[in-house]
Amino acid sequence: MKREIKRINNIYGAVEFAFSFQYLTFSIKPAQVEYEIIKLLEIVKELEPKLILEIGTAGGGTLFLFSRIADPEATILSIDLPGGAFGGGYPEWKMSLFQGFAKNGQKIKLLRADSHDLNTLRRVKEILGDALLDFLFIDGDHTYEGVKRDFEMYSPLVRKGGIIAFHDIVSGPPENVGGVPEFWNEIKSGYRHLEVVKDWNQGGYGIGVLYV
Repeated sequence: MKREIKRINNIYGAVEFAFSFQYLTFSIKPAQVEYEIIKLLEIVKELEPKLILEIGTAGGGTLFLFSRIADPEATILSIDLPGGAFGGGYPEWKMSLFQGFAKNGQKIKLLRADSHDLNTLRRVKEILGDALLDFLFIDGDHTYEGVKRDFEMYSPLVRKGGIIAFHDIVSGPPENVGGVPEFWNEIKSGYRHLEVVKDWNQGGYGIGVLYV
């Protein structure tokens, strides 16, 4: 896997690898529409992000992709609740694999915890120190109250000029999108924003981008 990763030299190659890699039962295929995640990666790459926080590690696909477009010395934090209702949780043995996504000079910090727990917020703040996030990706608890709480807790940690993105802003089955579309529609007008959607009739997915 590491040899294949080293040959990747652009966003398209990274996305192709993430969607196609399979070893026995192990896959890092993101729960994303390829068009949408490519557009998001292109946007975030322009920031040359050194500090990224992802809420919702799941299978590690987006974590891998964020490591490809982050600064060579970036710190990438990823929070995931073991046994989470929306695809969350991964076994401990995957931690070393996920940390292996880091390029030389990068650091990947995995927090297997509840993003809504104040102790988790404290741990994130300890890692950041006096610095602020360049990019926050919210793709964890999809209930209305859950996504709202993630936004309220972690958006203050994003620097001015940074980006906050939400996954699953397109209406679809409640078990897939939860209350994310409702919350997105409530807050987007307060920011310069972009909706990255391949098809508004696709029944879920879609990425909402807020410019802080």
